[in-house]
Amino acid sequence: MSGFKIKTITMASVTAGVVTGIASGLGAAAAGAGGGMCTVTGIFTAATCFGITQLVMRKFVIYKLKPIYQVVLAKDIKTSELENRITHTDHLVHEIEGEISVWAEKNRREIDQLKKNEKYRKEYVGNVSHEMKTPIFNIQGYISTLLDGALEDPAINRIYLERAERSIDRLVNIVNDLEEISKLESGMMVLKLERIDLTALARDTVESVEMDAARRGIRLILGNQSAVPMPPVYVRADKHYISQVFINLLTNSIKYGSEGGFTKISFIDLFDKVMVEVADNGVGISKENIPRVFERFYRTDKSRSREQGGTGLGLSIVKHIIEAHNESITLRSEPGKGSTFSFSLSKA
Repeated sequence: MSGFKIKTITMASVTAGVVTGIASGLGAAAAGAGGGMCTVTGIFTAATCFGITQLVMRKFVIYKLKPIYQVVLAKDIKTSELENRITHTDHLVHEIEGEISVWAEKNRREIDQLKKNEKYRKEYVGNVSHEMKTPIFNIQGYISTLLDGALEDPAINRIYLERAERSIDRLVNIVNDLEEISKLESGMMVLKLERIDLTALARDTVESVEMDAARRGIRLILGNQSAVPMPPVYVRADKHYISQVFINLLTNSIKYGSEGGFTKISFIDLFDKVMVEVADNGVGISKENIPRVFERFYRTDKSRSREQGGTGLGLSIVKHIIEAHNESITLRSEPGKGSTFSFSLSKA
């Protein structure tokens, strides 16, 4: 506290000295008779006091501004650099105010992102535990029933074992998908880029899911489905992973498509790229849910989704695979009219 008083007194003294010096200089100039020497002495005194005031004020400003640079703006600025800025900058305060505003806005965005990440982390942990809890409890229930005596009952023992096996398969699928996403996110996945025929790859995928589609009466359409076979469409991509993209998108479309509806794969020429679209006339997705469909375990209709099976990770894997190819995937959808997933790949 005493230090603050000393600085205040010093500033006051200097200011008083300036006023006194100027007054003395003016008085001496006005005296006339002692003329030249008094005038020179008075002006010299005033100039000296004014210079000292400027020096003290400059040091004071530097003393106040340097912590702002070091603490707030995280800049290790030297005193000489700050003095140079004060000397050569007319609107230093406005510049610093602008820098602080930019810093504050940057920090606000970072804090908002951290809050979103924390919310996402909590949701993710909750979803993982819920997804794994269901099959684990099912397995526990079936095995407990068998151990309590049902194992000797031929009418139900095989049924319970088969149900337990399905739950185990679901757990294995969840773990495998989580491992796949972990590889994709950590950059451990190494793409084997080669020249592949998208038409042939899509045709193979359609054939692999035809039975699932037939059970729901869904027609799978490749291109315009004319009598003339689609010509080859060559792109540079990883055949294994792009095949997984097709499987995940088609499976998703079949699960949530309308019975008796259709799912169509089409290719669009875009100069040096090929746009791939997988469209259906299913239930569609509401506008507020579209930004979140690629999140892990996110389900627009949780009860219906779990009835359909799956891990809730398919679309998230699709997104990561496409991004690993330095491309992006988008979704257009409208409730009651269907959905269209679109992504591009580089031509080969």
